[in-house]
Amino acid sequence: MSIYTRAALAAAVALAGGFSATGASAQEFTFRCQHFVSPNAAIPKYFIDPWVKMVEEQSGGRIKFEIYPAMQLGGSPAALYDQIKDGVIDCGWALPAYTPGRFPTTEALEQPFVSSTSAEETSKAAWELTEKYSMDELKDIKVIAVHVHGPGVIHKKGGAVKTMEDLAGLKLRGPSRAANGLLEKMGATPVGMPVPAFPEALSKGVVDGGVIPEEITVPLKVHELADGSTYISGNRALYNTFFIWGMNPDAYNSLPDDLKAVIDANSGLETSAMAGRAMDTGDAAMHPTIVGGGREIVTLPPEEVARWKEVAAPLVAAWAEATPNGAAILADAKALVEKYSGPEE
Repeated sequence: MSIYTRAALAAAVALAGGFSATGASAQEFTFRCQHFVSPNAAIPKYFIDPWVKMVEEQSGGRIKFEIYPAMQLGGSPAALYDQIKDGVIDCGWALPAYTPGRFPTTEALEQPFVSSTSAEETSKAAWELTEKYSMDELKDIKVIAVHVHGPGVIHKKGGAVKTMEDLAGLKLRGPSRAANGLLEKMGATPVGMPVPAFPEALSKGVVDGGVIPEEITVPLKVHELADGSTYISGNRALYNTFFIWGMNPDAYNSLPDDLKAVIDANSGLETSAMAGRAMDTGDAAMHPTIVGGGREIVTLPPEEVARWKEVAAPLVAAWAEATPNGAAILADAKALVEKYSGPEE
């Protein structure tokens, strides 16, 4: 029996014994939540922990959370959505791309050069897009926030990538169908894997490098394993990844209305922006370490980025054609990114 079910049972027993409704309304609820990264990574440090503190304070201490990092409650990162849905955990941070094809509408902002280089701004677009197109796909959980990370960076052994041709024959870790498709189209061999597995794969030569944002590069010590890093110029990201901070519906529904209102007040557009801002903050904090270690650092010039965009365009169009309502979703994704981040440069 979960903690919140026991709390509800205790309240029912108390009411049956003649206690007042005031006593019942003071009951406490403790929720167990987990994610798949270190507690020092950007999302737990700058989003999950502050969010928990806000909810606990606004509930007057009646809602409490136990946060378990690095999958301490068991399972794999790919299982997190189902863990939330099935009540294995009460809330969690999930990445739909780890189950390719299951949540197709959430892939629009993962397409190459669609999201902006601001995770905060793109996360606002992500919330609006999710409300319009994805809530049916995500109906098995209570969606609190959705967000993206900052721009992906290419890290590899043997120096930094300088042109598309440098990717030929490389085995590169990728996080999603969209990112992997782009890597393959440019001549690399994509190797899909959750980000916690990347450092070991890189150290053992399973991959030559991979793409990840700055905020997780230093916690995973990828900058110590790779010899060079490549950044993309302009205000659109090479690729992105869509994340969910969500709650088990039974856990949410176990709350009285006044405590549901606390969760609801800390959900939605601004909470999604907060999660994206956490990623931007993590990127800014890690950037000096990544570029300041004597490693080869390259920023692709606009003319080279234009070549990459030319290769990416048919892949994005193919996604839109293969996805139900994909053309409309993609058009809205681009319009919303422009709404919050300005036109593409």
